[in-house]
Amino acid sequence: MRQDREVVESDRRRAGRPTVAILDRARIVEAGLRLLDQSGIEGFTMARLAAELRVQPSALYNHVSGKEDVLSGIRERVSDRIDVSEFLLKPWNEAVIGWAYSYRGAFAAHPPTIAMFAIMPISDARITMAMYEQVVTSFIAGGWPEAKVLSVIVALESFILGSALDAIAPFDMLDPGEDRTQFPQLARVTLARSDEIHGAEIPDDAFNEGLRALVMGLENRLVQIKAEKS
Repeated sequence: MRQDREVVESDRRRAGRPTVAILDRARIVEAGLRLLDQSGIEGFTMARLAAELRVQPSALYNHVSGKEDVLSGIRERVSDRIDVSEFLLKPWNEAVIGWAYSYRGAFAAHPPTIAMFAIMPISDARITMAMYEQVVTSFIAGGWPEAKVLSVIVALESFILGSALDAIAPFDMLDPGEDRTQFPQLARVTLARSDEIHGAEIPDDAFNEGLRALVMGLENRLVQIKAEKS
């Protein structure tokens, strides 16, 4: 009889165990990122997030305070994929190349995050702030005046985020199509590019050319700033 009772109790314990993984903040944020990718910010609600996780909406609030908290976590998740390690090893004008490529890749992988996080304050986003701290430190060490550092970083980010959008845009977006005869110069350069560069290489080439030109311009600007102060 005792053995029978033990078997019954064991069955009850197994029956009472959850059939889905334990809910925590990390799982909520990861599911939130998937939902954001699928539905955009317009379709992002706590109810839909709960459905994605197969739980009741109230269960989410044991781990996050609400929608803004989840979005903040998503930004941290994306920012954590931006590599800043080269700033520890190289001068700012070399390290910024790898950082820019990593930054663009992190956001291009999740297009709905681009416009949303571009205007979201970073307060309480410790991973994001740590990323900026490393970049800022490198720029200051490279001789940039403190009052100019953030303006330079914002200028770089404006280009990087625009390029992240370009990475997911149609490759032939600037092709005049049937109106080629009316816009012959545009048609010629479109054809010339397509003859040399194909598919995903098109936005990569544009990013590479623009980034290197921007960095060269910043290098020249820094020389000018130093000359003005001497």
